[in-house]
Amino acid sequence: MRKDREPADNEAILRGAGLRITRQRRIILDILHATEGHPDAAAIHARAAAQDSRISLATVYRTMRALEDSGAIQRHAFEGGPARFEQAPPDHHDHLIDLDTGEVVEFKSDRIEAIQEEIAARLGYEIVHHRLELYGRRIAKGVKDRK
Repeated sequence: MRKDREPADNEAILRGAGLRITRQRRIILDILHATEGHPDAAAIHARAAAQDSRISLATVYRTMRALEDSGAIQRHAFEGGPARFEQAPPDHHDHLIDLDTGEVVEFKSDRIEAIQEEIAARLGYEIVHHRLELYGRRIAKGVKDRK
């Protein structure tokens, strides 16, 4: 997760969704704030349960759903894996998913964005929203140079 939003900001979002800010939810929000990358609910739950064994996976899912519904976070269902979450980014970016490690690499490409706009316009469309996910394996050093 990115650190663009403070846990208190997400508390306000949860209150607006009609959820009480319990000690358990505060722990979940602190974990989201401190976590790098794109964690899944099980990873969030494991870290939360280590702090308070009464935190259920259902509480994690309810909290994540409320944050997702508000637009504070985005849920990604990367192929072959569990749903993963990231704080709603201020700028658009795409993802490359390492098939061997599950690592999610964020990237931006003005060239890719321009090509997508060009294709949509040629077909008579305006892009309203899109996600680009690339799946790959890291090339062994030296192999790349021979291609």
